[in-house]
Amino acid sequence: MGFLSEPMSATESNRMSLGRALLVLGRASNLPTVWSNVFVAFILGGGGAWELLIPIMLGAIFFYLGGMYLNDAFDVGFDRQHRQERPIPSGAISERAVWILGIAQLGLGIICFSVISRVPYSLSIMLTASIVVYDALHKRVTFSPVLMSLCRFVLFIAVASIGEQGITGIALWSAIALSSYIVGLSYVARRESTGGLVAYWPCLFLAFPTILAFFVNAGVYRFSGLILITAFALWTIHCLRNIYWSSQPQIGKAVSHLLAGIVIVDLLALGHVDMSWTISMGVLFLAALLFQRFIPAT
Repeated sequence: MGFLSEPMSATESNRMSLGRALLVLGRASNLPTVWSNVFVAFILGGGGAWELLIPIMLGAIFFYLGGMYLNDAFDVGFDRQHRQERPIPSGAISERAVWILGIAQLGLGIICFSVISRVPYSLSIMLTASIVVYDALHKRVTFSPVLMSLCRFVLFIAVASIGEQGITGIALWSAIALSSYIVGLSYVARRESTGGLVAYWPCLFLAFPTILAFFVNAGVYRFSGLILITAFALWTIHCLRNIYWSSQPQIGKAVSHLLAGIVIVDLLALGHVDMSWTISMGVLFLAALLFQRFIPAT
């Protein structure tokens, strides 16, 4: 067995290229949501020296990609039965290679966080454990969306910890709001591969960020906060329309667009920041949607 891929037969000549397989494995189209998590968590932690973001951003990328690679490595049996287009079942890359690359990327993530200080290093160990537990159990337990949300929660507070003020109250509450959104999104996503009806109750978790945004944006910031809340609500309804109000439900499309909505959740947490940040987050949101045209988000 080769390290990167199995020998290609003539009948497999039209399989995806190795480069594309690596991007698909990592669900690379979702990276803008990781970048927005990092930027917002850093600001809510009090900001500080921007050069600190270089190792933290690299570490966050490694953690995300490593987690996604190991997700496919753990799910190879399921994918061979239900998602044969995935890189491992299709033969684009070997299972062994995916295991090695996934573990290596988590290791690099820990190294990147460790160069900052003891707190982000400690939280990076917790993040690694959360990722591995989620990847190993998410097809076996019903509460796996909670495990998924824990990964983003720990990443958020780990980044906030490097700010001048550390893990502030608003950073912690924003991490909780983000986690709630991930729980709702993940429960919807569970039906993508297996099909079936999607319950309405996960929508309650999707709505929690708006509650936090309403209380955070008080006084003179109420109007701008309501604009952001309205934009988030309209986008979420647009996404859910593909599931609940469509003659042919498209769960995959809804989930992909909800994933891009993570950027809007982060923007809700920022609230009344200056226009440059609002524009920057808008660019990341559009980038997530654009990347999804080339690399599947799920």
